[in-house]
Amino acid sequence: MSVVLPPPGWISLPASHIGETGTLWLREPAGRNRQLLLHQLREDIYPQPFIIDDGKTRRLHFNRKLLQSEMSLSQPDELALAYARTVMTFPMFVPHPEHVVIVGLGGGSLTKCCHRSLENCRVTTVEISEAVIACRDWFLLPPDDERLRILQADAADYFAGPVDAADVVILDAYDEDGIAPQLGERTFFENLQCHLKPHGMLVVNISGHSRTAEDFVDLVADVFSQRCGEVDVPRDDNRIVFAFRDAAFPPNWRQIEKTAGMLASRYPYDFLHVLHELERSLQRRRRKRQPKL
Repeated sequence: MSVVLPPPGWISLPASHIGETGTLWLREPAGRNRQLLLHQLREDIYPQPFIIDDGKTRRLHFNRKLLQSEMSLSQPDELALAYARTVMTFPMFVPHPEHVVIVGLGGGSLTKCCHRSLENCRVTTVEISEAVIACRDWFLLPPDDERLRILQADAADYFAGPVDAADVVILDAYDEDGIAPQLGERTFFENLQCHLKPHGMLVVNISGHSRTAEDFVDLVADVFSQRCGEVDVPRDDNRIVFAFRDAAFPPNWRQIEKTAGMLASRYPYDFLHVLHELERSLQRRRRKRQPKL
């Protein structure tokens, strides 16, 4: 195996020091105290994202327990995490988007996938952390061009301003404590909805089933007038919420099923499973809202 040399501004440490295999990569100057860094990593108080590379996969972490993104080194364009594959079923509802906005870069898996697979579509990724953006080369993201832009900004500020309308917004933004709190405000979702095209949609990745997560789902449903449903991804302990701006919702499920079948022949995502789970979720939500006699 060839030796990977630290790029400028990065140092390496044996990952065995924190109970992992492979190499730790930290964005630190060469003279930084290694023992202090290892103490911070072991105590989960290291203040920056870091990378673990075992020669087969490359992972972005905020701490040892919180995996932010994962990339296979042999198949860097594949979506390694099940939740991301569920997110990428949205084209059965919007087959030919012109503009997709992704909130949260992480290791860039969704950004790469949208840029590669959605022809003639502009992809704007909004990431608040300069330290996360600094990791982009590790995860082989293409450079910005006329179809791709990675923007350092607070998503709340981004959607509060005059930005280009989006066909799809993907919300995949987390901090060390879970859902980023500045994105849990009603005003944020109202502004976001206003920047969706009339037939646009929001796709939200939510981790776990805590009370905070449940409140988050209820907030999205309320802002989108209950035009939403959710799909569990047990493998990752995630839920993907699909919310629709279109006032003509619900869609023609049988027509969407045909579209899903065609997409399944092109992409390795379980479109039909997601569609059926989403339809059942919407039925459950509708029954829940019906008054009891």
